[in-house]
Amino acid sequence: MDKKSHWEKVYETKSPQEVSWTQEIPETSLRLIRETNVAKDAAIIDIGGGDSKLVDFLLEEGYSNITVLDISANALERAKKRLGEKAELVQWIVSDINEFTPINQYAIWHDRAVFHFVNDEQNINRYVEMVTKFTTEHFIIGTFSENGPLKCSGLEIKQYNEQKLNNLFGHSFSLTTCFTEDHTTPFDTIQNFIFASFKRKYSGC
Repeated sequence: MDKKSHWEKVYETKSPQEVSWTQEIPETSLRLIRETNVAKDAAIIDIGGGDSKLVDFLLEEGYSNITVLDISANALERAKKRLGEKAELVQWIVSDINEFTPINQYAIWHDRAVFHFVNDEQNINRYVEMVTKFTTEHFIIGTFSENGPLKCSGLEIKQYNEQKLNNLFGHSFSLTTCFTEDHTTPFDTIQNFIFASFKRKYSGC
């Protein structure tokens, strides 16, 4: 089964309470986005947003230029159905992150729980290049730490620490915040994440 078929099946057959990444309130992502102090009409992209409720809370707080990307059309349809008419305020993109070519730039690039699935060097480098080219202000990432799982949804993942993330993204971004955090899954298991917030470096006279 290819990756897209895998994720389409997950979202077709499992409820939010049957997948490990579900959060009723994505408090950490919301806090890190608020701390950037970007304007409410600044462009924000949520990578691998699926049927996450992050978009719900961002809309509620007045953010008005939101894009949600996911490999699974089923996941995005769930989110659209939940949002109802508000779904029309969001740009939805169905794409594998390894095949995504942005056509816009984003003030905030947010990724919780996609990057650790990008596990070969070529695609990791491509991801870093994408973030560097298409992110104008802030890059926020939540990925499995070195104390996190080795697999998720049956797929191999890569683990990260602060130094590894900074080595990848620190050439164009300054690390402003980094910490580990336990995520309690809907079925009461613990996954350790590392969250990092980066600010774009600007070269000038």
